[in-house]
Amino acid sequence: MLTTATLSVSTGALPVVGFQSKKYTNYRHFTVLASEFPSFLPKEVENINDPCARTLASRIERLPVHVNFSKSCIMSSCVKPKTSFKTNPVVLLHGFDSSCLEWRYMFPLLEEAGLETWAVDILGWGFSDLEKVPSFDVASKREHLYQFWNSYIKRPMTLVGPSLGAAVAIDFVVNYPEAVDKLVFIDASVYAEGTGNLAKLPKAVAYAGVYVLKSVPLRLYATSLAFNSIPFSTCLNWTNIGRLHCLLPWWEDATVDFMISGGYNVSGDVEHVKQKTLIIWGQNDQIIDSKLGVRLHCELPNAIIRQIPDCGHIPHVEKPAAVLKLIVEFVQAESRVDEQSFVLS
Repeated sequence: MLTTATLSVSTGALPVVGFQSKKYTNYRHFTVLASEFPSFLPKEVENINDPCARTLASRIERLPVHVNFSKSCIMSSCVKPKTSFKTNPVVLLHGFDSSCLEWRYMFPLLEEAGLETWAVDILGWGFSDLEKVPSFDVASKREHLYQFWNSYIKRPMTLVGPSLGAAVAIDFVVNYPEAVDKLVFIDASVYAEGTGNLAKLPKAVAYAGVYVLKSVPLRLYATSLAFNSIPFSTCLNWTNIGRLHCLLPWWEDATVDFMISGGYNVSGDVEHVKQKTLIIWGQNDQIIDSKLGVRLHCELPNAIIRQIPDCGHIPHVEKPAAVLKLIVEFVQAESRVDEQSFVLS
């Protein structure tokens, strides 16, 4: 019997999304005054001219999360839904060294589609208050996410992990399977063996490397690789949005701590993920080979895979309408099955 996985391996191709959308979607423009931004955001947020980024930034707030590895609670940054629903929520993670602003275009679309949506900053990145946090290793990130879920979400979720966020999601779901109903992985980075040799660097060298990581030239280059032929002005704007969290005073300490801790190594956990999973992949991803998407599809027990044409490593920024269609169909199809099962029982 031929399956999608078999066809993908034999042809070297992924199923392409049968949905066309403009490369850049026209969104309603909102005027967000500087005074409307949370006071804990870096002042440079006022220089961002992307209306969607400004709007989402104005909604970021910090919620207290109690964890076992810290004596004081962590004021944790997130974007909360405007409305709660009885259906399971969609919880958005982000990629390596990023923030919830990664979802600036998708978040309002998911809300307009009627989904209860959260965007949560992974411990060590984003805009949480990390001044007194002692650890940012994988175990700490996992417990922080669990305690956030246990305190505020409290029911099974559709957990969305782009890039390294997929590794965060896998590590989380194999430890707390009761917290996750379904998974969505976007250009997943799950086969890297942690931070590799970076974990062996002397701290002084690690701090020097992290300083470079924050620099505009390096971030600009990484942004140009992540997307499929975007104009320079867009690249610069998205670079400034992507590095905004790096301007917080504890970012360097948190990033170095994560690097020397060894990072994520979840390749052996993939086969233990039982939840239904949607894998989304940008056809022109220059950062992670699409063959790894096919491998992930083959190794996950219960997954489907879809490809977005003319798209790079971060489809939810580059092609938000296409990603929206896939996620909504995936979530709603499962909801219809659940409702039918409920009626029949």
